[in-house]
Amino acid sequence: MKDINIILAVAGGLVLLLGLLSRPIDRSWLSPPLIAFCLGVVIGPHALGLLDPDVWGNSHHLLEEAARLTLGISLMGIALRLPARFPLVHWRSLLILLGIGMPIMFLISALLTQWTLGVPLLIALSIGASICPTDPVIASSIVTGGVANDNLPAGFRHLLSVESGANDGLAYPFVFLPILILTTPTDTAWLEWFFQVWLWEVGGSVVIGAVMGWCCGELLKWSEHKGLFDQPSFLAITLALTLLVLGVGKLLGTDSILAVFAAGIAYDQRVIGKERSEEDNVQEMANLFFTMPVFALFGLMAPWGDWLTLGWSGLLLVVLILLLRRLPVILMLHRWLPPVRERNIALVMGWFGPIGISALFYGVLASSRTGDDSIWIVVSLCVFASVVAHGITAAPFARLYARNQDRC
Repeated sequence: MKDINIILAVAGGLVLLLGLLSRPIDRSWLSPPLIAFCLGVVIGPHALGLLDPDVWGNSHHLLEEAARLTLGISLMGIALRLPARFPLVHWRSLLILLGIGMPIMFLISALLTQWTLGVPLLIALSIGASICPTDPVIASSIVTGGVANDNLPAGFRHLLSVESGANDGLAYPFVFLPILILTTPTDTAWLEWFFQVWLWEVGGSVVIGAVMGWCCGELLKWSEHKGLFDQPSFLAITLALTLLVLGVGKLLGTDSILAVFAAGIAYDQRVIGKERSEEDNVQEMANLFFTMPVFALFGLMAPWGDWLTLGWSGLLLVVLILLLRRLPVILMLHRWLPPVRERNIALVMGWFGPIGISALFYGVLASSRTGDDSIWIVVSLCVFASVVAHGITAAPFARLYARNQDRC
């Protein structure tokens, strides 16, 4: 009971602090995920020792489920924050980022991991797949808030948002390919990867999510027309849709994270005006309340000793991942991406591809499925490096871009 009360106090105090100080934090070198992570470290077993996640049972399973819920809520928020037609208008840019850019980032990450750490190729592929998606929670520090709105073009912010939303779910087949090869006969693994993972778990999730989101939007319009709901139930509807799609998607054996994003995009086509602004408000509140405690949980579970055992190889890996995983790929492709065709904003797009909750989710999933704890250790180290590096550079880089544009 003591742990529960500490968790309640810490989570409530954290969200209250971030809410009351949102403006100065938005303009500082600190980001909410970094603050939450540091708080988790302070109250964890390596500092004050107020909480120890190891006594709660399977802490990795707890983190996996918490991350899945957090991703669902965050992806719904992204879908509702986007202009309704943006994914449809910019489908070519999205196809290039996901169909060309994302596989290249996956392979770069895997090869860098194998080269620096000397791990087996399939383990390196698991690590590379886990860290290739752009995290929507950390990315929000560069696409939302006063600093982002005042200094960065809307097209860039929307493209980064929709990319981070889509590739979180589309990392699923890349993560499962090495898992299947490691745990099943090779010929069976490839068949299962194509038919089960791609056709059903990915394709089925898009269809199921889109249908549920579209139907929810239609039901909302019908209910509003009939005068059947009041304001409180109206404000809760997108959170309820998120939980519904997460649950149904998982029960049907699909990629429930991708299903939530598809549901949000479809739902957003059916709500306009007052509905969208109200849904934005409740979703941003839910994002803050649910996402920050997960970073605090990560701070509690951070394997400092295992990170130190990686030595200089681990440090070299995270530096190379931050510099080479994304930036060269975006610079190679930016001429075909209209929202970031200008070189300066392409540099910003190339740097801000943070590694976060989605990597934690896939890292613990791959580690538990393969029984190799090194996946979790390396992935969590990359997440830690990204939380620090991208968190402290978000506001300064946005202002630097704006100053450079003013000089031009």
